[in-house]
Amino acid sequence: MDNLPTRPLPIGAFGLPFGFLLLPPGEDTEPARKALLDGRVPEQWPDSLRGHKAAFDEDFDAARAAFAGPDPVSRFNRFVLDPDEVDSAALREAMDPLGVLVDLVLFATGRSDDAPDPAGHDGEIAALLLAAAAVAPGEPDAGMLRQAVEAAKPVSPALAGVLHGALAQALKGTGDAMAAVGTLMAGIELLKGTDLNVARAEQHLELAATFHELAAGGERPDLVGQAVSHYHNVLQNLGPDEAREVFAAAHAGMASAYLTMPMNEASDQLRLGIAVGSLRTALTVYTRETHPAEWSSAQLNLANALVYAPSKHRQENLTEAVELYEAVLQTRDRNSDPVGYARALANQANVLAHLGERLVARAKLGEARALFEEAEDWNAVNQVRELLDELGRVNASA
Repeated sequence: MDNLPTRPLPIGAFGLPFGFLLLPPGEDTEPARKALLDGRVPEQWPDSLRGHKAAFDEDFDAARAAFAGPDPVSRFNRFVLDPDEVDSAALREAMDPLGVLVDLVLFATGRSDDAPDPAGHDGEIAALLLAAAAVAPGEPDAGMLRQAVEAAKPVSPALAGVLHGALAQALKGTGDAMAAVGTLMAGIELLKGTDLNVARAEQHLELAATFHELAAGGERPDLVGQAVSHYHNVLQNLGPDEAREVFAAAHAGMASAYLTMPMNEASDQLRLGIAVGSLRTALTVYTRETHPAEWSSAQLNLANALVYAPSKHRQENLTEAVELYEAVLQTRDRNSDPVGYARALANQANVLAHLGERLVARAKLGEARALFEEAEDWNAVNQVRELLDELGRVNASA
């Protein structure tokens, strides 16, 4: 049909719902179509794309008003914004041979459990259908995602770059971390020069996390520096108000990496100061109510960093650390996570001892030791005993 959009369609690379909107055919929309295919925001939005500009700016009321026409593209775009307000069966027929996109939107928005069949489709449409089918069973299918990447690459390199992120996660799920690393690097390369800042930042974050995991697991301790580098790349790609969860995760991850690095020189202590700042930034996003696990981890790391960070306000830092540990302990269940609870308790007791609260510290260490003994974590038991012995010697000499 003449009034259907020109292929390849610039869909799937940008975030939803904007990323699923179709462009009406016409000479005035061609520059925008080519720009979006390359992952770039159009320099100029013709009047026929005022609804797209409004959707990009997240002014969805204005976008719906602009998509009021009876033509299939306007109807489809209204459907993307409000799937429940448009007759999907009639729209599917009007969109033929692109009617499968209606089923794709229904699946992507959770209104259908069935991913549309990619058979018989090609290019960017095949790529999106393959990607949807790859995640439909629950465990992502790396083989199908690889096919999706290959289908997208000749017609929409930006979409291919975005799909590399999903492929990398699937590869990590199979245990092939190094294949995931290569996939992420290839995806980041495809996204260079695009305006897909969030997608690029997400892949840098995943790459950083993968390096961090390999380093922490002892497989490749030398990779912790590369993890830090990619955490930095995330923060260079994003502002504090853009993709706030990604921004917070990069700060928290970078701080955690810094805290695991050996402190061999006096200058290395500066990393602790950076870690403290990053964790404070992460905690402006992570709260006990919205991100309980991330909040707890960041609180603990901040407390640990404050204990050892160089500062003219040593006493204040130690007092704050005690309060941070206490906040975490108040949210942890000693029965479901006795070892984690005991570690926080022992860390808090150690700080209390430095603050001169030796009786309180001794009581908390005793509780921590009992929990470690129940869990048969004998290394931790021995560490607590050493702290108790040291407290005993201090009390004897006092």
